[in-house]
Amino acid sequence: MKSLRNSLRAAPAVMAMGAMFLFAAVPQMRADDDHRECREHIAKAQAQVDKEIARHGEHSPEADRARAKLNAERESCWNREHGYWGADNRWHTERDWEDHH
Repeated sequence: MKSLRNSLRAAPAVMAMGAMFLFAAVPQMRADDDHRECREHIAKAQAQVDKEIARHGEHSPEADRARAKLNAERESCWNREHGYWGADNRWHTERDWEDHH
């Protein structure tokens, strides 16, 4: 039972490490990509959410602040580009993100 609890505690950290490796493996984006800045800001904010969840727990104040920043980045991109970069690694043209991670 104790090993199951330890495994469940380690799961967010493992997921965060996987996300870091995923972002490191993504090829360099073309300089003329109109959505590059939005994509980078949202990816960074999403990584911060994952990091805060791994460090402090899913329902911690730190994770909530990181989620608020992620949603603010999405909103900012929506207002500038009429779209946003989703967690599914594609550009969305509908304002369909959830306000909670």
